[in-house]
Amino acid sequence: MFDYPKKYDVLIIGGGHAGVEAAMAAARVGASVALLSQNLDTVGQMSCNPAIGGLGKGHMVREIDALGGVMALNTDATGIQFRILNAKKGPSVRAPRAQCDKKAYQFRIKWLLEKEPRIDLHQGNISKLLVENDSIAGAETNLGVRFHSRTVVVTTGTFMRGLMHVGMQNQSGGRMGDSASTLSDDLIRLGFAVRRFKTGTPCRLNGRTIDFSKCERQDGDTPAPRFSFRSDEEPVGDDDIFTLNRWSDAAFHVEQIPCWITYTNRDTHEEILANLDKSPMYSGKIEGVGPRYCPSIEDKVVRFAEKDRHQVFLEPEGRHTLEYYVNGVSTSLPFDVQYRFIRSIPGLENVDIIRPGYAVEYDYCEPTQLYPTLETKAVPGLYFAGQINGTSGYEEAAGQGLVAGANAALRVAGKPPLILARDESYIGVMIDDLVTKGTDEPYRMFTSRAEHRLLLRHDNADLRLSDTAAAAGLVSPGFLAKTRSKVESIAALRQRLETTHTADGSLAKWLRRPESSWENFDPELKTAFPPAIWDLVEIDVKYEGYIRRQQDLIAKTKRAEEKKIPTTMNYHEISGLKREAQAKLQSVRPLTLGQAGRISGITPADISLLAVWLEKCNR
Repeated sequence: MFDYPKKYDVLIIGGGHAGVEAAMAAARVGASVALLSQNLDTVGQMSCNPAIGGLGKGHMVREIDALGGVMALNTDATGIQFRILNAKKGPSVRAPRAQCDKKAYQFRIKWLLEKEPRIDLHQGNISKLLVENDSIAGAETNLGVRFHSRTVVVTTGTFMRGLMHVGMQNQSGGRMGDSASTLSDDLIRLGFAVRRFKTGTPCRLNGRTIDFSKCERQDGDTPAPRFSFRSDEEPVGDDDIFTLNRWSDAAFHVEQIPCWITYTNRDTHEEILANLDKSPMYSGKIEGVGPRYCPSIEDKVVRFAEKDRHQVFLEPEGRHTLEYYVNGVSTSLPFDVQYRFIRSIPGLENVDIIRPGYAVEYDYCEPTQLYPTLETKAVPGLYFAGQINGTSGYEEAAGQGLVAGANAALRVAGKPPLILARDESYIGVMIDDLVTKGTDEPYRMFTSRAEHRLLLRHDNADLRLSDTAAAAGLVSPGFLAKTRSKVESIAALRQRLETTHTADGSLAKWLRRPESSWENFDPELKTAFPPAIWDLVEIDVKYEGYIRRQQDLIAKTKRAEEKKIPTTMNYHEISGLKREAQAKLQSVRPLTLGQAGRISGITPADISLLAVWLEKCNR
């Protein structure tokens, strides 16, 4: 046994997207951090598709950026195609998405970690958590090396008892080429409830063998929209050898690479249906529950039998590779079946498969075992983030990692925790859903999960979260000053429009006229207020009635959120509560009356009884 001589404030277990944001957030708060990964060559790796963002997910990446995270900045630096999805639809469902150079993204993330003075990187496979005096004290590797720390953040992804399937063949591992972790055995020893999920990935193709003339070309937006609010605040220097793109205050310059669209057909579907007995999911070999909103091609063909075709996206994995990710055909069928059905798709008749698709089963811990800070209820100082909490996706993991890492560091510093509310962020919606309701399938973020999504737009994440981020020490004073200046510009433009363009008494009505667009304004106004400010003012004015209604609803529900419930509350003592309600409340242990009301199965009558009991206790 060897005790590593340096003791840390925060130990991060795992180097995926959750681990990266956890480490960087803890360091920004001022903690000494150790990030321990079983393979430092895969830190920040995009294990599945080479893309960041999308509906709901893109909103969270903007929020991560507003909280000082690195995902958006790294996407801007290594992106190869940028788009705003749903640009012609309502503002609440518009979202940024970017294809990235897969290896450049990973290398640059590792470089960012390496050059952060408060972070030390270590390679090792954790087999045991160290608990002393009922609190976390560090972790031990399978080689007997002990790392001592005041807090620990576990971000193990799909590696806990990971098992990969290609047809009837399987092998241990959380990702093709990497070994599994036995840490879940130790978590069970500590009393955590552990369950099983599965996810999958499609095959990768040699782009040299794709006939793109039979596919539909999909280009990025011009000019390319940035992901980060901070790209011009933190420009990339000449020493940044991993940066492929350059930005300036004037414009964001990037040479974009097209994606391509093709479709499955009846021949594809017949090949898949004829071999369902060889799919580990349909043969019963896979125990775990899969992601309903990201189904395998087997699932699509069975569940949507009436459809003649399904869309397939061919996405480049980087600037300096011909490898293509086949989005839309996640599968665990045998290699020979994959080979045949892929070659039945137009444009892919002569294609070569570089890597087969596969499914992976893994352990996760029920997220109702966590507080909204993502600290575990069973072991003080121990935090979980990412797929260990039952989520899927880079963005969901990164958002949790940032919150867990920040809270671990804030706990060490004796400062108030970072808790994001449902009405101020999608990250807050996700964490509240997880710790309050749990999940019986891999959790994925959608805009429909947020009841106040008109307020939670991707374009105003900095306005919503910069003060919260600054209070926690997560962003620079420069970013806070920039955001406050933006708020002042919005107010100034609105006032100017109200004084010059409201002859008919309605600024909203005037804004709907074609001649009232930013492009038609006089040069002086364009110089004073850029398009981004105009867009924000336009949305706020046009949807003012809906926004006010949501704000009124939030004000009403705030009262329930302000009524705190002691963590030591014994719900079995509350007379009148049904046994089912007592059991659920005792299991979740909500922190507020509002959170209690969101627990599945808890009725308004239960909340009324609980409110009366709290009032009685307070008296």
